[in-house]
Amino acid sequence: MTEADLDAVLKIEYAAFSHPWTRGIFQDALKSYECWLMFEGGQQVGHGVIQVILDEAHLLNITVKPQNQGRGLGLRLLEYLMTRARERRALECFLEVRASNGAAYRLYERYGFNEVGRRRDYYPTAGGREDALVMVCTLLD
Repeated sequence: MTEADLDAVLKIEYAAFSHPWTRGIFQDALKSYECWLMFEGGQQVGHGVIQVILDEAHLLNITVKPQNQGRGLGLRLLEYLMTRARERRALECFLEVRASNGAAYRLYERYGFNEVGRRRDYYPTAGGREDALVMVCTLLD
């Protein structure tokens, strides 16, 4: 992902989330993290952002265009991001997921993430705040 990709990235981000990342957040991410795009048939269908520090990775953002969800693209993107983390010698990866996001929770669980905690009132919602479930996955082969 580059700065030139951000219009398309934001279009997907805003279609997928009630509280999407902003252009400024993505601009900051491009300076500090690994930011990737996913294409299918020449069309951009998703993106992901991962941070690796020493032997620990943090999945910060994974998004698939709503009309392309439910076809395994999220799992393929997650697998790619975890491969990148392993290549950078990460031993485990953490993430936060909205407590109400059952589809994402099941995707992460299917990959091998386990719930290890909860961050109270972590995410904004239309009516207030929502908890985040903290998940971790061991990346050893």
